Amino acid sequence: MAVQPEGTPCWADAMFSDVEGAKSFYGDVLGWTFGESSSEYGNYTQAYANGKAVAAVVPPMPGQEGQSAWCLYLASPDADATAAKIRSHGGEVLMDPMKVGDFGSMLIARDPAGAMFGVWQAGRHEGFEARAVPGAYCWAEIFTREPERTDAFFPAVFGYHAKQLEDSAVDFRLYDLGQDPVLGRMRMTDEFPPEVPSYVNVYFTVDDCDAAVARATERGAILRFGPMTSPFGRFAALSDPQGAAFSVIDVATTEGTMPRATEVT
Repeated sequence: MAVQPEGTPCWADAMFSDVEGAKSFYGDVLGWTFGESSSEYGNYTQAYANGKAVAAVVPPMPGQEGQSAWCLYLASPDADATAAKIRSHGGEVLMDPMKVGDFGSMLIARDPAGAMFGVWQAGRHEGFEARAVPGAYCWAEIFTREPERTDAFFPAVFGYHAKQLEDSAVDFRLYDLGQDPVLGRMRMTDEFPPEVPSYVNVYFTVDDCDAAVARATERGAILRFGPMTSPFGRFAALSDPQGAAFSVIDVATTEGTMPRATEVT
């Protein structure tokens, strides 16, 4: 697999205080299987969909216990250079670039509006081995309370081109690399409780959205939105039993026409 263009979503992982509970939950909901935990790297454990690496779970390091959350990593050819760009454009580097053996280098950052994300400079581990198939990553959106700051930051750091959806009901923007949309940006409305900060929402593919929601809620997840059928697929937003937000989407079940998008100059 070729190294991915800078800014491409390339990996996702989450810290869970109850890793075995997370493995049981996502194994049931998304059909994941899990590799051996790597004690050398903090018991980092990869998840697989049909034998392809699609995500990872890990227990928190001492002192990092807190709310579980999925972290999306964006590809970089040079993590140190990306860290400098993040700082120069008003973001915050929460964890400086760190080499992870020969797998690659990572950093954790926060955009000026408060959304956390990761950066991954690939070594031997190049990222997702499958996308947009059941159990695999499909899409992600930055939910932000300050879209002007988010819209200034991400294109400056990662070279995205922006397109605004022509929809009076939502303030939604697409970030493109070349002609391909790689991320969405959604303005958070008053429907979100004020204590919920800006965040990145990761979508995992399922072959039946309603069945996945039923499995998730039976296992203690909270349904936050949906299921709803859109031109992009039938999707729902959930919080898992440990509080990590994620969405599921069946890309084969669609309804309506694709909205128009206007290039932002």
